[in-house]
Amino acid sequence: MNILAIDTAGRSAAVAVLQGDALLYESFCNTGFTHSETLLPMVDAALAACGLKIADIGLFGVTAGPGSFTGLRIGLAAVKGLAFAGNTPCAGVSTLAALAYGHTGQGTVVAALDARRGQVYWAGFELATHARLTPDAAEPVEALADFITNCKKPLFFVGDGAALCYNTFMLADGLLPCPPALRGGRGAGVGLAALACYQAGLATPPAALLPSYHRLSQAERERAEREAAPAAAATPPKTVLKERIV
Repeated sequence: MNILAIDTAGRSAAVAVLQGDALLYESFCNTGFTHSETLLPMVDAALAACGLKIADIGLFGVTAGPGSFTGLRIGLAAVKGLAFAGNTPCAGVSTLAALAYGHTGQGTVVAALDARRGQVYWAGFELATHARLTPDAAEPVEALADFITNCKKPLFFVGDGAALCYNTFMLADGLLPCPPALRGGRGAGVGLAALACYQAGLATPPAALLPSYHRLSQAERERAEREAAPAAAATPPKTVLKERIV
């Protein structure tokens, strides 16, 4: 089965073509251009290099979140459009799981994406089997401390939130470095995660693909703050009664 895998969840874009679990082609782009500019040319180049057409693809894999809201929508919309004509099965995979599938070895990998405001989207995975150790979460980076202390070693961080994690936990025992050039998401990781999803019977028709944002957008958070402000201002201050000492 031919798999076309796409990642647009972060700053970089990645595309891969796999035949089963064998990688045929992979590309990665982190040039600063928008995904709307780079993604479809990358897909065209991947298919041309493999001598394939969209009709030859048996499964589409795409990162469904967490990640950049705009980036996720671009990737999901592209896959829906490509898969719609043949109603080809699709696998919307966790961005964090896809990051983990791009690495192997012994120990633990923590996939982390910069969620701003001192927070990261993160999850831990067993390297040898890619078994999930924690659910995807959006938390302050300090919240990882207990997991990092107690998890199987060695351990390293990947994703665009890796630098924040390394800076916070640089003195942790059993922590291995991961070069910045090897921390980004790989199309192959998306493809392998999509294959695992398909084999587990979790693939969906293209119309059922949905993003998994894991938290409110900035606009929604700001609106909630604006709506909460009048209510807070209208609440009368509590009266503190002091005992009179005679």
